[in-house]
This record gives sequence, structure tokens and C-alpha cells, in this order.
Amino acid sequence: MKPLSTIEDAELIIQNLLQGELIAYPTEAVLGLGCDPDNEDAVNKLLALKRRPVDKGLILVANTYSQLLLYVDDAKIPRHKRTEIFSSWPGPVTWLLPAAKKAPKWITGDSDLIAVRVSQHPVVRKLCELFGKPLISTSANVSGAKPAVNTEQLYQQFDKTLLLVDGAVGGANKPSQIRHGISGQTIRDN
Repeated sequence: MKPLSTIEDAELIIQNLLQGELIAYPTEAVLGLGCDPDNEDAVNKLLALKRRPVDKGLILVANTYSQLLLYVDDAKIPRHKRTEIFSSWPGPVTWLLPAAKKAPKWITGDSDLIAVRVSQHPVVRKLCELFGKPLISTSANVSGAKPAVNTEQLYQQFDKTLLLVDGAVGGANKPSQIRHGISGQTIRDN
């Protein structure tokens, strides 16, 4: 399947997301896999494709912080951490923040925190803007394998019918840094 453009094929991309389908798209460092975070069947399909356990949790990526407010318990973010967190966005930092009571367990896994990021990548931002909410964002690879950074690597690991949104992978060398929003501890360094 040829890569699709977020502008020319926006309706098809959004229709696929609404129907519980998975998409692949460029991020700051690698190709990502995503789906509608509120569709449990879609998330389970993504986890099965990656061979990843649900208890690990997944990252939500958004165009703006306001898109994340249904999933994050904003009132529980310490005041002294807010400037550090919000000044890092848009950017390649994923924060573990207190999960809202309604945040689905298929996103949070075994944690009372939720991993969230406001992306600086123009394709990711446009996808979230068009969809009107965040997307699940995880690297495009089978768990334990090297993440795909191009179409050839993507289709070596996954079915060629996977919808690929057109765009260039950003210049980052590693996936986003992950930081704990309460302690400030770095969980994964980029």
C-alpha cells in the first residue's frame, strides 16, 4: 500500500481510526503505530501486533495538552513540577502523570500514572488535530525488535496492508525521554 498524505487522504485516515484500525506514522525518531485510545479492541489489536503485554501501558501523544485532559488528573500534578512539564512541550519528552479515574486500563496498564506527550512532529500534530484527540503512540516494531525508521523496515515486520501516513521521520536519534511527573526521575533517557 502506498503511503498516504495527511492532507489529501485525511478522511480515509480518520475513518480508519474511527473503525478501530491501526495506522503507522512518522514521529521524531522512528515510525510509530497508533490507534484510537478509547477503542479497547483497537488497542488490543495493536498490542497483539507488537506482541506487547497490556500491563506495560502505552503512550498517548497529542497536539495540545488540552487534548490530554480527559486522561490526566491535572489537579494531582504538583505545582512545583508544572513549569518543567509544560515547558518541555511540544517536544520529545514523555511524562508519567497521574491518570484520571476514567483513563482506560488498556492505556495505563498496571499503573495509576499515564504516559503522555505533546509532540513537536508536524505529522503527529496534524493527525491529532484532525482526529480531535490523542492517539496511542508506540514504536513500530515487534517487542524486542529494532523500531522501523522507514517503509521497508516497517513492512519487514508487519503486514503491507497497514495504513502508513506519509511524512519524514524527525531527526532524533532515540525515542522520547520518559520522566516521572511527580519525582522528576528519568525513566528512559533519549
